[in-house]
Amino acid sequence: MSADADPGFGAAARAAVYDVIAARRDVRTGFRPDPVADEVLTRVLAAAHAAPSVGFSQPWDFLVIRSPQTRERLHALATAARDAYAASLPTARARAFAKLRVEAIREAPVGIVVTCDPTRGGRHTLGRHSQPQTAAHSVAGAVQNLWLAARAEGLGVGWVSFFDAAALAAELRLPAHLELVAYLCLGHVDAFADEPELAAAGWAHRRPLGWAVHSEEFGRRGLPGEEPMDLLAQTLAQLAPPHGAAVDAARDRQDRMTKPQGALGVLEDVSVQLAGLAGECPPPLPEPAAVAVFAADHGVHAQGVTPWPQEVTAQMVANFLAGGAVVNAFAAQVGAEVAVVDVGVAAELPTVPGLLPRKVRPGTADLTQGQAMTRAEAVAAVEIGIEVARDLVAAGNRCLITGDMGIANTTASAALIAAFTGVDPAVVTGRGTGIDDAMHAHKVEIVRTALERHRPDPADPVAVLAAVGGLEHAALAGFLLAASALRVPVILDGVIAGAAALVAAALHPDASVAWLAGHRSAEPGHAVALDALGLRPLVALDLRLGEGTGALLALPLVQSAARALAEVATFDSAGVTEK
Repeated sequence: MSADADPGFGAAARAAVYDVIAARRDVRTGFRPDPVADEVLTRVLAAAHAAPSVGFSQPWDFLVIRSPQTRERLHALATAARDAYAASLPTARARAFAKLRVEAIREAPVGIVVTCDPTRGGRHTLGRHSQPQTAAHSVAGAVQNLWLAARAEGLGVGWVSFFDAAALAAELRLPAHLELVAYLCLGHVDAFADEPELAAAGWAHRRPLGWAVHSEEFGRRGLPGEEPMDLLAQTLAQLAPPHGAAVDAARDRQDRMTKPQGALGVLEDVSVQLAGLAGECPPPLPEPAAVAVFAADHGVHAQGVTPWPQEVTAQMVANFLAGGAVVNAFAAQVGAEVAVVDVGVAAELPTVPGLLPRKVRPGTADLTQGQAMTRAEAVAAVEIGIEVARDLVAAGNRCLITGDMGIANTTASAALIAAFTGVDPAVVTGRGTGIDDAMHAHKVEIVRTALERHRPDPADPVAVLAAVGGLEHAALAGFLLAASALRVPVILDGVIAGAAALVAAALHPDASVAWLAGHRSAEPGHAVALDALGLRPLVALDLRLGEGTGALLALPLVQSAARALAEVATFDSAGVTEK
């Protein structure tokens, strides 16, 4: 072959390869009972066997199962695991899950168990010495090859993950040294869906490619040939006001619903806002919902602004993850998911399910002695909040809720609120987790000292954040911006969220398009922040806990507003006479 020759496929073959990749689907329904021909199945298995592998070890094996009796027993195992998973879900997720078909073990005429032998190739297998997990990674490549070849043959494939691995291995009498990688259902289907079933059902959505491509270093996003993405700038550029036509349609429908005009009060305004946000009337029901609890510590704790020790932040994070906090109880009541984000806890936290480790630094510096954080750290924390919102929405959540945890964070909140509103620190500084008069007076002076030292300029919101804010405030500001950019409603909790919202609102005039004030905290600065933001709280119960608790209590109100707009009959449709 000459040096100038193109070793790539011709145009037609190249297009066919990309067509097959784009058309691959995880098939869960619609399998036909007719058998798969031996020669076709052999071609598909040969494609799987051609996958690359670490050290050319080919660590996979394929156990083909056609027996209806065996598939029936395996179906029982999968059903037990699926039911256990369903029982662990928040109620809104559980309702959505109940509508999904997640396996077709009985219907598909062929099952293929794909295993990994991590010992294959011996102790000197190239590439496996320092990274033994690459054997299983190689098998994943074989599964993908099988999947694509099956699609080219017109066969559907579904990957069943609802198995207890030990129970499945025992049922199939697999050798003890093998690792289970996949159980695949395979068979003929009448048609392939235009998009993945989980996406069509709203369970989850595909992340855009631009979110997943990094250039030279992780976090420096950008597609090949493009300038690296500025995540904050991109998010701000996506913000837009409410859709006017949808707003008008929602107001008109509210006036025609079988009730006196205005009888639902603030909930009518909520429904109109949701319609304007979504660009359609009625808007989607805001469920499932997820509360993101952003946790961080504060250097100003050293100034004695709270009687609580700083290690309580990490201890409460552990409590959230164990399900023992008020936020967990309230989330369970309203069917919401709880995600805990370590954006700046001054302790090393173990990686456990439910924790998102995103630490920018282990707590801020003392804002009375210098800047709480650098500008770069503030932006990094804002972008973490953006990414958390993006990921929760991509996972299928249709409503976001702010949460927070950080001993001494009300001090930083008071400083932010005073900086953006110009209100005196004595007015916006509250008693936080409960302090006496002497400590409260001291706390006010600490806030005043920080503001006099830094002279923060609200025209530069990021600079204000870096000077006197917290890492959780920064992340919450990004979270709020991303919710509005993604056109997903976000319910704000208390004073910490209110302070963060002032930062976000100063960054863009349309930042608040998705925001709903869940409640009004007992912290005096929260009322000041809400007034400045033009947000009306849905609940006022003198709460001052944080965590997302007040916002969670408001979630059913927001959902009820959307449901009423969608489901209440109009006078015309119900045959009810208007006044």
